[in-house]
Amino acid sequence: MKTKVQRFFFKAVPVLAVVFLRGAYVLAQSSAGIDQATAEVSSYVDPVSNLIIAIGAVVGLIGGVRVYIKWQSGDQDTQKAIMGWFGACLFLILVGVVIKSFFA
Repeated sequence: MKTKVQRFFFKAVPVLAVVFLRGAYVLAQSSAGIDQATAEVSSYVDPVSNLIIAIGAVVGLIGGVRVYIKWQSGDQDTQKAIMGWFGACLFLILVGVVIKSFFA
């Protein structure tokens, strides 16, 4: 007489084998799709990183004008504004460069 655990394993092992084989079959067929997706993502890396660098340049220009206006009005927060805008601009430029180097 079989125990409940033995009956469970006799039923579960064939099901798990079928699931495993089905997964291996799907994985073998999806490698072509993965290669196609990789090529497609790689084609978007340069335009996206250039867009991010351009956004960083625009943020830098806007920040420069805003800091200049604060400086001319005699505001005391000029140094804090410089660090904030410079940090945002530097972050955007570095993200663009890192994306290019990471995905290319």
